[in-house]
Amino acid sequence: MISFIQGKVADSSENSIIVEAGGVGYEIFMTGASIEAALREKDIIKIHTYFHVREDAMQLYGFLTKDDLQVFRLLLGVNGIGPKAALGILAGLSADELRFAVLSDDAKTISRAPGIGKKTAQKLILELKDKFRLEDAFEQKLSHVQAEASAEEFSLDGSREAVEALVALGYSSTEALRAVRKVTDVSPDDVEGILKAALKNL
Repeated sequence: MISFIQGKVADSSENSIIVEAGGVGYEIFMTGASIEAALREKDIIKIHTYFHVREDAMQLYGFLTKDDLQVFRLLLGVNGIGPKAALGILAGLSADELRFAVLSDDAKTISRAPGIGKKTAQKLILELKDKFRLEDAFEQKLSHVQAEASAEEFSLDGSREAVEALVALGYSSTEALRAVRKVTDVSPDDVEGILKAALKNL
């Protein structure tokens, strides 16, 4: 099994990149956003991979983070979802968005992914709901946000309380997180201020 490939991007197409490692060019299928990010990297890049083998083909699917790869594997465990469909879902939704959509029974958000209808989205929710915990989903999302923004822009405790308050008001976790993430001009310790500003984004 190939766990990851580390090398330089040698070429790309609409849905894959070729990474040269050890004198060998590996074609790796990725989401459009991941391909764009990989192409911006001028130095050595590390791609976490899933090696898919079937009778007529052997293919590598790649991800920039272990988290994305883990969620991809979970999607493959859903009956009827293969690698291409799973990659399509992650092209339309980030791993964080998918977690919250599953945990909040948000089939509408999941069905926005290419090739995923309402019935498939509902089945996905049913089969994955016990694989995710809301507390872990919050930690993952907020840790990703912390990596992208400074502590002044996004407070772990204040933002979490605001998100939880919005969920208590009846908004989905996905909607609540998006609204709170847009708030940038309120003190990170001002939970009430974050909440009021977030409500304007809904």
